[in-house]
Amino acid sequence: MAKKSIATLQTGSKKLTKAIKMVKKNGSNSYSFVETIIAPSLANDWLGKQ
Repeated sequence: MAKKSIATLQTGSKKLTKAIKMVKKNGSNSYSFVETIIAPSLANDWLGKQ
């Protein structure tokens, strides 16, 4: 199960979102963090991917 976090960033006229997802690695009990800066309308789609 992945935990997620979203922060909204505003730079000039563009509104961006920094999304961070915690993903469990398949072969072990450890987790890794994957983060990206995308448009707010695409955040739910990106977080829904495995």
